[in-house]
Amino acid sequence: MGARIVRSQVIDRMHLPEMTIAYGLTETSPGLTQTPRDASIETQTQTVGRVLPDVELRVVDPASGDDVAPGTNGELWARGYMVMKGYYNMPEQTAAAITPDGWLRSGDQACIGPDGNVRITGRIKDLIIRGGENIAPKEVEDVLRLHPAVLDVSVYGIGSEFFGEEVAAAIRTKPGVATDATELIAFCERTLARFKVPRHVRFVESFPMTASGKIQKFKLRQIHETQPA
Repeated sequence: MGARIVRSQVIDRMHLPEMTIAYGLTETSPGLTQTPRDASIETQTQTVGRVLPDVELRVVDPASGDDVAPGTNGELWARGYMVMKGYYNMPEQTAAAITPDGWLRSGDQACIGPDGNVRITGRIKDLIIRGGENIAPKEVEDVLRLHPAVLDVSVYGIGSEFFGEEVAAAIRTKPGVATDATELIAFCERTLARFKVPRHVRFVESFPMTASGKIQKFKLRQIHETQPA
């Protein structure tokens, strides 16, 4: 819902009705998928479009490398002319990223719908495994961003003796809008399965970021586990 509102505002205020959504990686030069100019708002906000010409995509079980059932989440792999030859002078990292038959492991969790549109559902390394259940932080983040007090959020896993991991959320609130952990947890319970609901909520003024502007979830976890609330 939040993404639909933002996209509608882009169309109305910036006059960009034909903006397309693309997906790719630095290692893929970079495009792999793209939405058409006339795609619906739902397609633009919920997917990254269909595979581009001369690109091969697979969604696989990252442990086995076998294709998963259609519509099932797995790791997105790509192959084609756009895939890099390798990391310069880094043979071990190259071997870890590219299979012997040329498939690049994206590290992104995705699924491909019956219409051919690709949905990116999270990062494989960011998955939280709670009691054997896989939880994609993005799903929880998307729900929390709908709360009127939430400016931004990052969801991550922390260690749990009983479950292995528990769901935690770092929240930046909008100026002048009050909320608390109890309210946000209750908000999530209305939409999410119980095992996906954050057990811990912390309020932060900023997130630890990489030089390229990505949130460092591992640092959020370290801060959480070393600095009591």
